[in-house]
Amino acid sequence: MTTFYINGQKVTANKNDTILSVARREGFYIPTLCYLTKVKPISSCRLCVVEVEGQNGFILSCQTPPVEGINVITDSQKLFTHRQNIMKMYDVNHPLECGVCDKSGNCDLQNKTLDFEVSSQEFSAKEQKRVIENWGFIKYDESLCILCERCVHVCNEVVGDNALKIGVGGYKSRIVRVEDSSCSECGECMAVCPVGALTTKDFQYKTNAWELQKIPATCAHCSSGCQIFYEVKHVGSCEKSDKKVYRVTNDVDINSLCGAGRFAYDFNNSSVKDKDKFEKAIEAFHVADTIVFNSYITNEEALILQRLKEKFGYKLINSSALKYQKFLQEFSKSAGSMLYNGTIEDIKSADFAIVLGSKISSDNPIVKYALNTAQKNRRAEICYLHPIQDEDIKQIVTQHIKYEVGSEEGVVALLLQLFLNQENLEDSLKSYIDELDIGYLSAESNIGEEELSKLKAKSIRKQNFVLVIGEDLITHKRAENIAKLIGLFQKYTQFKVIIIPTQTNTLGVSLICDLDEKKGNYSIGYNVKGNFTLSCFDGDLSMPSLNQQEGTFTTIDKRVVPTNVAISYNGYCLNDIANAIGLNKKYTIDYTIELPHEKGFIKKSFDELSNFYNLNGDDNRGYALENKVVNSIVAVESVEDIGEFNGTVVYRCESVNQFNYNTFVSKNLANDSFLIGSNQFAIAAKIGDGDEVEFSIGENLIKKVFKIDKKLKGTIAMNPSFDRLLSDDWVSSSYRYQKVTIKRVEG
Repeated sequence: MTTFYINGQKVTANKNDTILSVARREGFYIPTLCYLTKVKPISSCRLCVVEVEGQNGFILSCQTPPVEGINVITDSQKLFTHRQNIMKMYDVNHPLECGVCDKSGNCDLQNKTLDFEVSSQEFSAKEQKRVIENWGFIKYDESLCILCERCVHVCNEVVGDNALKIGVGGYKSRIVRVEDSSCSECGECMAVCPVGALTTKDFQYKTNAWELQKIPATCAHCSSGCQIFYEVKHVGSCEKSDKKVYRVTNDVDINSLCGAGRFAYDFNNSSVKDKDKFEKAIEAFHVADTIVFNSYITNEEALILQRLKEKFGYKLINSSALKYQKFLQEFSKSAGSMLYNGTIEDIKSADFAIVLGSKISSDNPIVKYALNTAQKNRRAEICYLHPIQDEDIKQIVTQHIKYEVGSEEGVVALLLQLFLNQENLEDSLKSYIDELDIGYLSAESNIGEEELSKLKAKSIRKQNFVLVIGEDLITHKRAENIAKLIGLFQKYTQFKVIIIPTQTNTLGVSLICDLDEKKGNYSIGYNVKGNFTLSCFDGDLSMPSLNQQEGTFTTIDKRVVPTNVAISYNGYCLNDIANAIGLNKKYTIDYTIELPHEKGFIKKSFDELSNFYNLNGDDNRGYALENKVVNSIVAVESVEDIGEFNGTVVYRCESVNQFNYNTFVSKNLANDSFLIGSNQFAIAAKIGDGDEVEFSIGENLIKKVFKIDKKLKGTIAMNPSFDRLLSDDWVSSSYRYQKVTIKRVEG
């Protein structure tokens, strides 16, 4: 700890603090234009300069650690004049487009020009030719750019795409998009832009920033549960006025969003109160014995379904959540705790990370961002084990180990043998490790001893270890034994473990609901995401979408976080159904306080839950689940013989930019998604680029257009499934790799 003074007030600093970070924490204002908490100091704007009593000149507070006993001056006439001159430089030839600029009213340059009383310009510079470029969803207007470099740093240090750089040319310098980069079009660059240089086409010229109301909420697209703001305003006449989401934003200084969270917000459902359909739905519930649903629902809705099961005996079918539930239960038996112990912050602070069984760039982009942060800030070794080399994370990964499809159980056993410290093991577990046929597992999984030795060597002198487990393992036919092996990692090694929940609230559903294996005779389908409906025997009853609801999600960090209503909904909801057939709660959020304490939930009402991060940038939303201790039983099974996946194989996964790729590229095609493979796959399957093809998975016939991706290699094709995931529960619960026979659709 270092003790020093800011404007005469005594403060303390931690090891990695700067003067600026301490000043912010203690409530002292130091202006900045380029600074972001989540990246290394950029030091380009020079506004953050401060004085130190007894020293000549200014120092940059953003990158300077405090020294014991100094007194820092954050505001003086000299500092004001210096900062005013900086703003005059920024304002040279900056177009006065505030009347039509989308950033007006929310522009750092505009605000600080006023703050430092720049009312006239004493000098000018020769104007340069400036162009407007289109970068997918994003437009770049270099005439508005102040070269703060925020966009470049977040793209490289947070997202990991390395898609932007500074085109150096003195006064002609500009931001350049790197050719052939793996840009995921996440919009992070646009979000951190302090001026109007980077904007989205969807928002440009639609409304003024000050007209929008910010609704704090939680992103509904994956288990990261990122904090967002739905920015809305009323549209239509006074008589028929309703709110519309114009954009999604976030606290860019602290957290980040992927492309889905930022751009895929237009999914609210129509709100028509159809009494006839409601009565038919009630009739259906009186006849049905099964409710089929997915995990794009709130914790409160999951508890309503559980209460309906307890009262009326319904079977609850959610195959994806059931797979995760079983995996977690078996994991806990050997781990000794109900939940895994790792978080996103653990990934960011790791210096050695293993990712196993996940196409992480699209399965959970926020985990990818965290891995990139670890690699950039801590020089972490990122070891990616997967049958497919992921081009979207090649800048992050320091070692890719390619194993054979289906060999995941053997791979986990190899890793366990590699990292387990046998000195502290009980005899039965020592015997299990000693009896592993390492030669057989290595040969059948196609992981050589040299690769394992290299992996082990990378871990030497590392301190913070994380193991990230993905859906490939959760849906594997040997998932339950794999889960027990992963539990041993948490109990007996240095690794923090993260088991990625497969959908937005898979973790919450798996903790709240007693799920069943098989349907009964009469099923009702309750799907929430996309076009949300409650399926009855002879029709659908509209349900509110996740941006039309109050409630909570349980995130990958095992936090129960709130989400709020962005768009009003005047139709019926699940709670109305439940009340009509025997339950009794006025509002859905009345169930928040009743979430099961025995599963780690805390007795808190919805209104008690915070929507925001705290002043230190820590996630203070909601609360963390209590990770309860359970009896540890080491009862792992022998590794089963590893089968072969020969021929053409398809892998269920999403495109990293699914929400723009499929909207703009394929909007005129009959299919909403492609089968994406390599030239080698095309040759093996005897198909060509642009061919319409069909293949079967189980009893399900799938038709898609085949597209060749020159970056891919091997005979495994990417099979996006989000267009079917909402209606076909089998899609999200089957093993992600499937051997298929590809047929060209003639005509």
